[in-house]
Amino acid sequence: MSSVRPRVRILFLLCLGAWLVVIGKMYYVQVVVNDRYVALADRQHQRPAGGLFERGEVFLTTKDGEHVAAATNRQGFVLYISPKDIKDPAETYDALVGTLPDLNREDFIARASKVDDPYEEVARRVTQDQYEKIAALDKPGVGFTREAWRFYPGESLAAHVVGFVSRGDDDRIVGRYGLERKYEETLKRDEGEAFVNFFVELFSGVKKAVTGEGKRGDVYTTIEPTVQARVEDIAQGIATKYSAKEVGVIVMDPRDGTIFAMASTPTYDPNVFNDVVDYGVYKNPLVESLYEMGSIIKPITMSIGLDKEAITPSSTFEDKGSLTLDGRTFYNFDKKVRGVVDMQAVLDNSLNTGVAYIVSRLGNQKFADSMRVFLGGESTIDLPNEASPQLENLKSPRSIEYATASFGQGIAITPIATIRALAALGNGGVMVTPHVVSHVEYEGGSTETFVAQKDLPRAISARASEDVTRMLVRVVDHALLGGTMKKADYAVAAKTGTAQMSNPDGGYYDDKYLHSFFGYFPAYQPRFIVLIYAIDPRGEQYASHTLTEPFFELTDFLIDYYSVPPDRPTEPEENQSTGTGGAAR
Repeated sequence: MSSVRPRVRILFLLCLGAWLVVIGKMYYVQVVVNDRYVALADRQHQRPAGGLFERGEVFLTTKDGEHVAAATNRQGFVLYISPKDIKDPAETYDALVGTLPDLNREDFIARASKVDDPYEEVARRVTQDQYEKIAALDKPGVGFTREAWRFYPGESLAAHVVGFVSRGDDDRIVGRYGLERKYEETLKRDEGEAFVNFFVELFSGVKKAVTGEGKRGDVYTTIEPTVQARVEDIAQGIATKYSAKEVGVIVMDPRDGTIFAMASTPTYDPNVFNDVVDYGVYKNPLVESLYEMGSIIKPITMSIGLDKEAITPSSTFEDKGSLTLDGRTFYNFDKKVRGVVDMQAVLDNSLNTGVAYIVSRLGNQKFADSMRVFLGGESTIDLPNEASPQLENLKSPRSIEYATASFGQGIAITPIATIRALAALGNGGVMVTPHVVSHVEYEGGSTETFVAQKDLPRAISARASEDVTRMLVRVVDHALLGGTMKKADYAVAAKTGTAQMSNPDGGYYDDKYLHSFFGYFPAYQPRFIVLIYAIDPRGEQYASHTLTEPFFELTDFLIDYYSVPPDRPTEPEENQSTGTGGAAR
């Protein structure tokens, strides 16, 4: 008797557990994902429209934590006709066009005149209101099927981040670019799936919950919609004003890699992605393209020299305007000879010879090893197709390759890898992980949140970070456009770059440049770092004249929008420059 009771208790507990699972599953099916099964039911009882599907959503996040849909699903109808049942095509058209003004008369009558054709689609994405008006007409030969489609409410807003979906070779909806592709396994839903036996669904669901298989959910990004919109306006303004072939802008938190906005021109509307002429516009150049970034790399070289104690901010060298290594001569941008100057003057005047001097103090191998910490490998951003840097010149036996790398020529990196490296200058010297996704919410209630890595790779010491930041603040206060951009209440650390563009046939163009500008602020406790670049802008030779104004427009906006408190410490006198100032390019 005593042995029976434990078995009864076990059986009771098993039955109770099964009952609770069943109740839980019923609640999940009937409440949590009710819309999904309603859509499936519609699919079974109506003629397929070729577009009925469901998919997880993508959201942008405002500074106040509210979520704004960036990629969602819309439901509506396909309007079809059965020509054999239409007596008067013209009269039917006249009845429909009042509700569907875009309906083409010639095309409609041609379709309606196919008297032996039982089915012709004449309009897609018909709204509920339009459906009700047309249904009330009760016209013979006019019918509807349901359809659902991917909808991007912001149109071109953050298009390169979000991406789009289209039908693949197997006629299934798949993510093609951006987060739609990166998070395909999370966002996708099975198309054409019919209702299955409840208990098969029940226990397969239990298996997925236990094994972690088949996780489906919605993606929430760090992209702030208002900031993104302003960044896109600024990028387009630069492209228009200077006829630039491409402009890119990234706004990131240098402390943890949170990306608030990233945009590039030209762009597109993913709702009508097929309307573009050049499919290359789908590509996100901020992640997928490599560039020789030019003089904005000089502060990295400077920070390495400071970190390895090869120089101090007050170290001097003799600038002769040019330097010849391995039979090749390179010059400063203006070819002027400045004589004995300090390291501050190297940044103030953007001296190629000055950063090459730092390399000579470090030694090629030590310089190359440190540059690989900054620029080697990928940023591992959560977007697809990130390009790997091209740093082969840092393996060369020739000193000229290390010298040119010190001022950003001869090595090619992505803009996202560039801003990651530059962020280390202001955040105390560590390499953060750039990311555009804050968290994923899975069906069933679980959440996966981006967690910043605790033991971040260190590129330079905190002291070197502080020193180079102070030097970059002086660039803005005294050298950039003659010191006219200094802000009274905020310290801004920044540097411009003007790089010759490489010619695919060899060498460099004499008349094509990549302009770049980066800066972070408030400089000594930075909340934002901004990178802007423009490909082959026209009308101005130097980035200081094309990108300074847009950078500070964005800076002022971010300070105001996020109510950033003033930050303006007193600068030590020992960092006064011996340079002439006003020549930063």
